[in-house]
Amino acid sequence: MTVDLFSKILVPVDFSPCSDEAFRVAMQMARAFDSEMIVLHVIDTSAVAAFNRLGLLAVPSDATAQRRRLRHQARLKTRRLLESQATEGMTIRRIVIEGAPFVEIAKLARQEHADLIVLGSYGGRSESMDKIFFGATAEKVVRTAGCAVLTVPLPTKKSRKDIVL
Repeated sequence: MTVDLFSKILVPVDFSPCSDEAFRVAMQMARAFDSEMIVLHVIDTSAVAAFNRLGLLAVPSDATAQRRRLRHQARLKTRRLLESQATEGMTIRRIVIEGAPFVEIAKLARQEHADLIVLGSYGGRSESMDKIFFGATAEKVVRTAGCAVLTVPLPTKKSRKDIVL
């Protein structure tokens, strides 16, 4: 018996270990509730522009080609993520867009009438800049989303064995 609680689940991914864990939890929830899943990756245009200004990613004349490469890499990584899980029989769409991550996540959730957003969050000390930025994104999504939000921390090895949905 399925419960009609979450018919559409939005899962923003940034391909970090915490994001992978959120995807895994969202997959289990989508199976349990027989939900449609939307996997979203947002290319953070402000971060890309900042790196470009510093000369770390591309020269200005290569900006269009760079955006094309970033979109291509995001599509490949999303495909690999979906192939890494047992997705047979599930309705999953993948979307890659550009913009400010928390803005685009909240906007897509409203456009798609998502019932739930499942995304990674980082607790405790941040070991890398990715964790700081994505943690800030998760916090902003919680404040701005028009639906329920589940933030998923990266579990310890002990707690991962205990997770059953």
